Amino acid sequence: MAAPFDTGRPHPARVYDYLLGGKDHFAADREAAVEALKVNPNAATAPLQNRAFLRRAVHHLAAEAGVRQFLDIGTGLPTSPNVHDVAQAAAPASKIVYVDNDPIVLSHARALLTSTPEGRTAYVDGDLLDIDGILAAPELRSTLDLTRPVGLLLFAILHFVEDDTAAYRIVERLMAALPSGSYLVLSHITADFEPESWGRFVQIMRARGIPSRLRDQQEVSRFFTGLDLVEPGVVPILRWRPDDSGRDVPLTDAQAALYGGVARKP
Repeated sequence: MAAPFDTGRPHPARVYDYLLGGKDHFAADREAAVEALKVNPNAATAPLQNRAFLRRAVHHLAAEAGVRQFLDIGTGLPTSPNVHDVAQAAAPASKIVYVDNDPIVLSHARALLTSTPEGRTAYVDGDLLDIDGILAAPELRSTLDLTRPVGLLLFAILHFVEDDTAAYRIVERLMAALPSGSYLVLSHITADFEPESWGRFVQIMRARGIPSRLRDQQEVSRFFTGLDLVEPGVVPILRWRPDDSGRDVPLTDAQAALYGGVARKP
């Protein structure tokens, strides 16, 4: 069950919404985002490019890999295109389950539940740290067939899990619950390109109660242990099958500042 609204404390989903140019945030969220932008202006570019990576990766799974089921944990506030928009545009029968623990995301869930007639969408009020609760949720069980391949989507969420053992265990347990032929799609903020500015960003987030853990390429790659990486592997997200859609000016890896990858469970 979602926690009560706490407008005096920033929440990652609402800070992210502000950085994406959305309108569903409170003063505490805006203050955190503004202070973060002062020390690292690229904090505004990274979320936009993460959404672009989402679009490319989900399209690949639906259009090329034949995936028809998706589990998106850490959904965030609705931002077009959402996962179901991309997946069902390529494969109308796709089924998507969204998971988030922010009450505001829950209040906007109807915008995430506009499926095609052939497909289906559902929303689980759940926390990434409660794997059993997510997997046992009636909304998930009535929507996804866990005996068939699922695309597990973890976009820009694992950097909120500071403990390395817990973070890797989360991915291991989720993938263990999915059958062969399932996919992991993951993106993660890194300080590899601008250590000082992203270090200051983390300090600001932590000071406001938002846990943050930046990981390097090797650490992000470890999440894919035992899986078969899809080319080009774990790379800066701008380099993962770029199509330049919506980009008017060239960007650098430092501006996007996330690693991303897609891998198949053998």
